Amino acid sequence: MFIPQQIAGSLVRGNHEQLDRKLSLTIRNLSRDDGQDLVEYALVVALIAFGATATMQSLASSISLAFSNMAASLTVTSLS
Repeated sequence: MFIPQQIAGSLVRGNHEQLDRKLSLTIRNLSRDDGQDLVEYALVVALIAFGATATMQSLASSISLAFSNMAASLTVTSLS
């Protein structure tokens, strides 16, 4: 297990109060989940943006094909 130099020094000197304070602060910081929500929302937004981009590209191809078909049928009809 990795023990930072300051904490190891506290152990050697017998300063248990300072060690307890540092360990409780470290445990409190590790157990915080304040930033997790923001990261989760960012991932959801990125996933939605990716899905929307993929859908728009597919939709654009379909719309382009539909207009090309209409244009082709209009030119055939107008020439007859």
